[in-house]
Amino acid sequence: MKTLLITLLAATLVSGGEPPPAATRLSLKQGRWLINGRPTNPGSAAEGLLMNVRMVNAIFEDQSRPDFDPEANADRFIARIPDYAAQGVNAFTLCLQGGMPGYEGAVNSAFASDGSLREPYLKRAERVIRACDQQGMAVILGLYYQRQSRVLRDEAAVRAGVASAVRWVRERGFANVAIEIANEYPHKGFAHALIRDPKGQASLIRLAKETAPGLLVSASGYGDGKIHPEVAEAADFLLPHWNGTRVEQIPARLAELKKHGKPVVCNEDDKTGREAAAALRATVRHGAGYGLMLKERNQTYPFRFDGAADDPVFYEELRQLTASTE
Repeated sequence: MKTLLITLLAATLVSGGEPPPAATRLSLKQGRWLINGRPTNPGSAAEGLLMNVRMVNAIFEDQSRPDFDPEANADRFIARIPDYAAQGVNAFTLCLQGGMPGYEGAVNSAFASDGSLREPYLKRAERVIRACDQQGMAVILGLYYQRQSRVLRDEAAVRAGVASAVRWVRERGFANVAIEIANEYPHKGFAHALIRDPKGQASLIRLAKETAPGLLVSASGYGDGKIHPEVAEAADFLLPHWNGTRVEQIPARLAELKKHGKPVVCNEDDKTGREAAAALRATVRHGAGYGLMLKERNQTYPFRFDGAADDPVFYEELRQLTASTE
């Protein structure tokens, strides 16, 4: 029976037909994250927080590298989802333009030049999102990454891409997905001022929400942990990065962000080992979700997805913080 269900699901994905019913529903209520109507990590120090790992290159492709097999890469990640879930991970950040693979020149984009969506990339992304859904995991789905932004020919294409992507999320029935319009939206690497400018970025967030009402939408800031007021006001939740933020600075950064009255989820920090564990503790202690980015392991080619073995010190700390004490 299980084999039959998997076969039917695969046929549905390939055909693009009626999507299967969602098994995992992500939502926000009174500033707390819920999965299927229950607070995340119940009875733990991280109750109601979204604990995540940045796995943007789990759906990576490089059109200039015929030697790389994107489907096998996605398979390796999917096989490890249960291991990450067992450590207390609630969500993965994926991205339709990936992330830095450790070399320049990669051609990795789900978007065509006019902002329309490329079907082969979408099928792979859907396969991974469905696998997360079946395991009770949420997805923060990024749309734009600075190194791939020149794929989009103009600002009209940028807007079209946002509308196309969130419409796809809605049409495919993904209930476990929240949106990250751009990775580090102020980054000077973005070719289009519409993405970099706080008011422009806020307009893209509003466009996404108008196109797919009810979808949770945000955009991530730089590693200094700051978000412009215009973006914070438009977003449903805030996505700071901690890469350039020292552990002792995290409480003050969170105090500033919380003035906007919205849930906070760090979804990128490149610290490792004991330093990452300390950043995790500081973030949770001050009421925000934490997201690890192991750039040398999960994001740099050749990509490795080994569950808790990726960073045993960090994952042990995460497991303890998300374990129920009741």
